[in-house]
Amino acid sequence: MSDLVRFGVSIEEELLESFDEEIKKKGYASRSEAIRDLIRDHMVNEEWETDQETVGTITIVYDHHTRDLSANLTHIQHSFEGDIRSVLHIHLDHNNCLEVLVVQGKGRLLQQFADQLTSIRGVKHGKLTMTTTGGLLPSKSAHHTHDHATPSH
Repeated sequence: MSDLVRFGVSIEEELLESFDEEIKKKGYASRSEAIRDLIRDHMVNEEWETDQETVGTITIVYDHHTRDLSANLTHIQHSFEGDIRSVLHIHLDHNNCLEVLVVQGKGRLLQQFADQLTSIRGVKHGKLTMTTTGGLLPSKSAHHTHDHATPSH
């Protein structure tokens, strides 16, 4: 972990009170952690806009009875130029399905892909959520080499 740096911030009292209420609702332990999260969120947004490599999820809810919808979704997913790392498919009820796709690629490419999926007739709602590991994403050719197993003693 890098060294922590302390700095002062000047802020209107009313704005600070509103901020304190919000961070209390969200369960932050301190203002510092809430501010760090705001800064991280801003940095992620900057990465998307500069079209850097990023990861995200695309969540869609759709009526699976819509004619040709399944075939259209499959075709678009197979045509995607980025990486689809995982897909979760859930049957919500007799008519509706939810899919969550974990995707990796350039920010602009992910946005275009999400727009394609969410604009298909029969898709009721869709949303792209992008995130990052702070510029530490592996390249497409990198292999997963570290172990997640807990050592036994």
